[in-house]
Amino acid sequence: MTGTPDPAPIPHTGPQGAQVAFLLSQLGEHASQAFARRVAELDLTPAQAGLLRTVALSPGRHQQELARQLGMSPSRFVAFVDAIEARGLVERRRNPKDRRFQDLYLAPQGEEAMRGLAEAAFAHEEAICAGLDPQERLALAGLLRRVAETQHLTAGVHPGYRRLDPGHDEA
Repeated sequence: MTGTPDPAPIPHTGPQGAQVAFLLSQLGEHASQAFARRVAELDLTPAQAGLLRTVALSPGRHQQELARQLGMSPSRFVAFVDAIEARGLVERRRNPKDRRFQDLYLAPQGEEAMRGLAEAAFAHEEAICAGLDPQERLALAGLLRRVAETQHLTAGVHPGYRRLDPGHDEA
């Protein structure tokens, strides 16, 4: 006996011991790993898939703007884009209004990759939500969106981009 008090028991919320934060973490990690396996079959990382999606949804945005949205430093973002540009997935074009900026667009191979990503994302969503009916999915999505907003998370942006290492991206 060292005289150190026993640690406090882990508090449980509600009569059944629901631990929402733990369940979100558990499911988030599971979903992230499952998605990583799906996009690996397309020779992409989750971070690359996310950037392709972002560019596809709003082509022609400049690199600095996208770096800010993703929470990445501009220098790290440039190295990240370099890697997928070298694979022919995106292309940089000078901004016609301000030639200091490089705008990003999907290249033809990137458009093809997006078709595969759309199929993978649909299959992933179906697998993760298999135990829910359509109304439950909508309700859960609404609740999770509200939790994310309360936590001041940027809609549609994985927070892992902030710590992304261009040489080893895992977001």
